[in-house]
Amino acid sequence: MSYIQGFLQPVQENRKADYIELARKSWALFKEYGAVSMCEAWGDSVPDGKLTSFPMAVKKTDDEVVVFSWIVWPDKETCENCFEKMQEDTRWHDVMPKPDEAPFDMKRMIFGGFQPVFEG
Repeated sequence: MSYIQGFLQPVQENRKADYIELARKSWALFKEYGAVSMCEAWGDSVPDGKLTSFPMAVKKTDDEVVVFSWIVWPDKETCENCFEKMQEDTRWHDVMPKPDEAPFDMKRMIFGGFQPVFEG
């Protein structure tokens, strides 16, 4: 079965084009490292919650949109190898903006790895 990496981040609404460009550049490298697919989903119907919610989880501000993303890997080993090799691959420095120039606050990004229990 595949391995899924999931991400949730608040993105500045007026930086949507910048975010999409960052995703396109990142996808080229993730694909080279063995990723099967990647999806960046711009929040369209993401309500505030009373106890929990996506906006609360990332401490979304009024000028931000919640983006839900995932990368599908053939297996956990391929995913882990990618992130190990990323540390040494200088091309990532060209792709990733400096934290103060990024279209989202990297400190508020939530991420994790998931083993599918069902795939349809």
